[in-house]
Amino acid sequence: MNTPLNPGDEAPPGTPGSGEDVCPACHGSGKQDGKPCPNCGGSGTIQEGIGGG
Repeated sequence: MNTPLNPGDEAPPGTPGSGEDVCPACHGSGKQDGKPCPNCGGSGTIQEGIGGG
């Protein structure tokens, strides 16, 4: 199963070394200008890389 990524995602959900964070574009609301946020797809969260490397 291949989960489509939103533009703000850096990795698919469940990827080791990644985690969920509040979308910086909509600040977790899931909306911009009354429409679903294009960065997070309306979820209010993004998947991003965490930790050092």
